[in-house]
Amino acid sequence: MLKYVFLTMLTILCLHTHAQTRVRELGLTPGVLAPGKKNSITDVTGVLVGHKTVIKGDNVRTGVTAILPHNGNIYQEKVPAAVFIGNGFGKLAGSTQVTELGNIETPIILTNTLNVSTAVSAVINYTLQQKGNEEIQSVNALVGDVNDGWLNDIRGRHVQESDVVDAIRQAADSVVEGNVGAGTGTVCFGFKGGIGTSSRKLPQSLGGYTVGVLVQTNYGGVLQVDGVPVGKELKKFSFSNQLLNNVDGSCMIVIATDAPLDHRNLERMASRTMIGLGRTGGIAAQGSGEYAIAFSTNPSLRIQHQPKNPVVNIPSLHNDYTSQLFMAAIEATEEAVLNSLTMASTMKGYQGHEIEALPLEKLRELVKKYKVIP
Repeated sequence: MLKYVFLTMLTILCLHTHAQTRVRELGLTPGVLAPGKKNSITDVTGVLVGHKTVIKGDNVRTGVTAILPHNGNIYQEKVPAAVFIGNGFGKLAGSTQVTELGNIETPIILTNTLNVSTAVSAVINYTLQQKGNEEIQSVNALVGDVNDGWLNDIRGRHVQESDVVDAIRQAADSVVEGNVGAGTGTVCFGFKGGIGTSSRKLPQSLGGYTVGVLVQTNYGGVLQVDGVPVGKELKKFSFSNQLLNNVDGSCMIVIATDAPLDHRNLERMASRTMIGLGRTGGIAAQGSGEYAIAFSTNPSLRIQHQPKNPVVNIPSLHNDYTSQLFMAAIEATEEAVLNSLTMASTMKGYQGHEIEALPLEKLRELVKKYKVIP
């Protein structure tokens, strides 16, 4: 009997977390720049992503996603970073210190709104226990949120500190998308949202740098897929009926690059991701927080916790060579959002609420109708 229950729960978990297909497998090629080898944020060397999915009974549909800029001690070797806020109705704990000092010193954690404090505590404990951090007395945990309360019993605050640590420790260079981790209970454009990722690899003539994006999608608007008005055609868009009148929820965007960008230009690149959201049909609704966190993994830019010299000389990409990175960030954001939708599965959760996945057969018909693919 126990074996049967275990297999049944495993089947349910697989149903709600396994992928449908990525947009490129549908024949779509958003943008003009080429993706990286994995078309993932982990195409940026050193970046790791981990998830912990929390599904319990009929009402708990939530989780944690952790993004590590590198696999070393991030506190001792901080990375340059910036935050851009498209709409500030949300919780991004630790953002003010990133803006003030221009760096990140912990893994980046994404979870649900009411578990941000849990994740902050977990990251602090994790950092304090790392070898080499025995004497530190301040930790700036960077934790962002979306509200997954439609599918998840959010008031139950079911994410535990151990879930956050598990996500960090399970981080790897491959990324699972869809109903997983912090994207388990999310809704996007009235369809099942989730975790999505994409990347762009610039040609050598434009620097050869890589830009990778990961998104946690939970927002509204009128869905567009590579220019096709899918939401309009399917008659499923914000304000089209009472269910979709609530377009609040938020979107967290994490951008990584190996280009030598300083805090200022990382913020400029982060701001361009809002264009990517716009290309998908997002409207940045009143109660939807849109946050972008950008960082550089370039080894020459690492910021030592205890510098050997008072003066730091680091390379920084000239302003005139940033436009191609901005373009890459826009394209990767757009495709990451689309992957979060096409990789998600229909989910039933809190109080019997059910959110359907984006219907891929109808999507195929529409992109053919608009001659986006043959």
